[in-house]
Amino acid sequence: MSKFWKYFLAVVIGGLVSAFIITMGVFLLMGGIVAASGNSEVVVKNSSILVMDLNSPIAERADNDPFSNVIAEMMGQPKMVGLNKILASIKKAKEDDRIKGIYMESGLLTAGFATIDEIRNALLDFKKSGKFVYSFASIYTQKAYYLASAADKVYLNPSGMLEFKGIASSHTFFKGALEKLGVEVQVFKYGQFKSAVEPFIQDKMSDANRLQTETYVGSIWNHTLKGISASRGLGIDALNKIADDFAMLRDDDYLKNCGLIDGLVYKDEVLDMLKELAGTATDKDLNAVTIGQYADAAVPNMKKNVAKDKIAIIYAEGEITDGEEEGEGIVSGPLSRTIRKARRDESVKAIVLRVNSPGGSGLASEVIWREMQLAKEAKPVVVSMGDVAASGGYYISCAADTIIAQPNTLTGSIGVFGMVPNTSGLMKKIGVTTDRVVTNKMSDLPSINRAFTEEEKALWQSYVNHFYEVFIGRCADGRKTTSELINEVGEGRVWSGENAIAINLVDKLGGIDDAIATAARMANLENYRVVEMPEMVSPFERMMKELSGGAIAKIERAMLGEEYRVLKTINTLKSGSPIQARMPYELSVY
Repeated sequence: MSKFWKYFLAVVIGGLVSAFIITMGVFLLMGGIVAASGNSEVVVKNSSILVMDLNSPIAERADNDPFSNVIAEMMGQPKMVGLNKILASIKKAKEDDRIKGIYMESGLLTAGFATIDEIRNALLDFKKSGKFVYSFASIYTQKAYYLASAADKVYLNPSGMLEFKGIASSHTFFKGALEKLGVEVQVFKYGQFKSAVEPFIQDKMSDANRLQTETYVGSIWNHTLKGISASRGLGIDALNKIADDFAMLRDDDYLKNCGLIDGLVYKDEVLDMLKELAGTATDKDLNAVTIGQYADAAVPNMKKNVAKDKIAIIYAEGEITDGEEEGEGIVSGPLSRTIRKARRDESVKAIVLRVNSPGGSGLASEVIWREMQLAKEAKPVVVSMGDVAASGGYYISCAADTIIAQPNTLTGSIGVFGMVPNTSGLMKKIGVTTDRVVTNKMSDLPSINRAFTEEEKALWQSYVNHFYEVFIGRCADGRKTTSELINEVGEGRVWSGENAIAINLVDKLGGIDDAIATAARMANLENYRVVEMPEMVSPFERMMKELSGGAIAKIERAMLGEEYRVLKTINTLKSGSPIQARMPYELSVY
């Protein structure tokens, strides 16, 4: 009996200690969140430098989510930064007399090429003010160097590395592994270029897939070379020669002598240069302000825009999924409600939909398309494309009055597919059997442990074909052309924004500011203000929402980093619509 009480007391004490530790952990976490969400006024001193540290993931829109910031800090991950805040800060700094110039550290930039172009063009516009832009890094990735090349001076650590080698796009195929496992992937698609299914049924790229990849990769590389050439004064042939030489592994002086950089220096030496430019004594610290601080800072003598008329920017970023509740990526219900709200708001005179999506559920895309169509009937609607607006991302864009893309945006991919695995071979190998009772001949369709009958295959393919006809019909109506002409540039083919101009998938090249200016002209607006939708929730509301469920996704993203996208795609395909309008693959162009 004495042992019972000993163990009982140990359990009780252990439980109390655990509860105390958990409670303290929650309080510490909440305290960190409250501290992270504090809105103390930012004081920008005269002769300040705007510091742009872009060694972080860049989303279309920053939400100042304190939970994400705390989780990122706990995991040692960089905090997410919003493209909207970056662009707004650069634009504001151009007119702010207190800001003397911009110092940029972006050597490990991970953004897409179109996002980089948005920032790069903003920097080029900033330089028109006569203010300087300096860039420094210990390591420049190729994308990071493309951005840095817009600076007046580009510096590299003497022991650093600079990647400049041309663009590659690699594809992985699983057919051989699946055959060894005894798994057959039953594929239904429309479009010779719709290559999302190729990794499961082939061991190399099809001729069609190779052609489309060569086309858009070549387009992106040529655009990159033109930008660097204009900024650095180097010829295209010279840049290709540098890329062929694999500059990253050449001797220290190679990069300077070939003209890619302005010097090999240490950070303290760059800071001394900045002090001289800003008129700061060498024994004093620079007056520096970060993007995160400066985005919300007031500018003296700059009047707040209180115009009644508005242009609404609605953000659509991520994979497209079905649902009514807020979630990761683009969820059909919440986005549709946001578009509908903007349509019904009489003070909103035009809508800009900012799309950065590889697609996803075909049904969800159709639901969003309907709201876009209704919005266009009520007021001007312009689409601004980010890094990618393809397949379902193009589906939700095609109804707009005007579509604007960056030259290196990936778009098109007008096609659909469905996949159902047949694991009967695997089950046989490991000795697993199944049996079933059905009331009708297709009651168990789709089943992953038997092959489709010929009748079932024909029925499934017919459904895919029908959805494709609907898809190209939507595109034809939106682009004021015929389904036949859309089919000629469709069939799942991916195009760069520059390519898409000539085939009537895009109206003009430009960024988000161009889209806003276009919307204003269409609505005959001279005095207006821009509002972002949906409205951001308060830090407390955000915290409670994250603690009620979204925290798991935040932790997964922080722990998995770039691999989180792969996990999310797998989960989406497992539980999503049987018909997918998405990019051919998880694209990584580097």
